[in-house]
Amino acid sequence: MGSLKDKVGLVTGAGSGIGRSTALIFAREGARVVVADQNVEGALETVEQIDREGFEAIAVEADVSDEESVAAMVTKTIERFGRLDCASNNAAFGAGFHALIELDRERWDRCLSVSLTGVWLCMKYEIPAMLETGGGSIVNISSLSGVNGQARQAAYAASKGGVIALTKTAAAEYATQGIRVNSVAPGGIETPAIARYFDSAPEIRDVTVAQHAMRRLGRPDEIADAVVYLCSDRSSFVTGHVMVVDGGIQVNAHDL
Repeated sequence: MGSLKDKVGLVTGAGSGIGRSTALIFAREGARVVVADQNVEGALETVEQIDREGFEAIAVEADVSDEESVAAMVTKTIERFGRLDCASNNAAFGAGFHALIELDRERWDRCLSVSLTGVWLCMKYEIPAMLETGGGSIVNISSLSGVNGQARQAAYAASKGGVIALTKTAAAEYATQGIRVNSVAPGGIETPAIARYFDSAPEIRDVTVAQHAMRRLGRPDEIADAVVYLCSDRSSFVTGHVMVVDGGIQVNAHDL
């Protein structure tokens, strides 16, 4: 019996990377899944994978920076499945690597509109839907950049730090109404986005890997497993928590 049996899960940014892995593991754990992404083709590919394994999912086109789109995404979830029990707000936009004073306003605004405002909008519509059926669990994907800051990543780090503060605020507001809100902060993860970055700057890969005590990057499914735990009843006394899943970046590791 899966830990999300009979639940309905919504995953944004589910057309690739961590979002896709989360949608797949939601389904394997028993949930019916709404696969949301601005990239419809990617969302459909995720749904096809879920279908092939014999589980149920639908694809929904959604731009999390647009309030009407987010509202429609949650409405479609309720229309199809009748409820919403858990959500992973994963969609994000990276502004590239730039010194703070070299970052242009357009990239700053786009990053925050997707990565931070998008999380707020998702919760604005997910929470009322969950309240209708007695509660639920939300996991917002932050980043270690949002915990520690990161050079040449001002917009992304600021947005992810904001996600952490927003998560704790929502957790405080809705804890007595049956809704838990937590965050997962990944370290370096093997995703299409980081692969593109390493392609453009191959010398950075070894440096990045070496920062992890485990001397490797994480897999998307390793983040998804943490999300599933926080969405499941196994974490029933956990809210307002930031779970760092980073392979030991914060550990002072040395080769012995």
